[in-house]
Amino acid sequence: MKLNAGIITEKLEETKEFYTNVLGFGVSFENEFYLLMHTPDKSAEISFLQPNHPSQKPIFQSPFNGKGVYLTIEVENVDEVYRQIKNKEIAIAIEIRDEPWGDRHFAIVDPNGIGIDIVTFTDPEK
Repeated sequence: MKLNAGIITEKLEETKEFYTNVLGFGVSFENEFYLLMHTPDKSAEISFLQPNHPSQKPIFQSPFNGKGVYLTIEVENVDEVYRQIKNKEIAIAIEIRDEPWGDRHFAIVDPNGIGIDIVTFTDPEK
């Protein structure tokens, strides 16, 4: 089984630019109303769909309202990714920090209002 989360958004171009330029994602497929992107190592995908497209059934037409969704991206070296994103002058929503349950992470927000938690898992505090 494979999971591909999908977000319905008017911001296909802004989303494509953000995920490619900020996070290094690639485009697996795109047309005028749909964008399928993959992580740099191609281990995961996420899709974006234009709202109210006539080819889609009603459950796939309402746009995302900007709340209630987040993504977690696990990386080997969160400090390096943090530096890269800071150098691109992307706003940081949560500054890099360690959590007692075993995360070192920071967060940014994509053009659709989706929080993206970028994390390296560490050992929890004793």
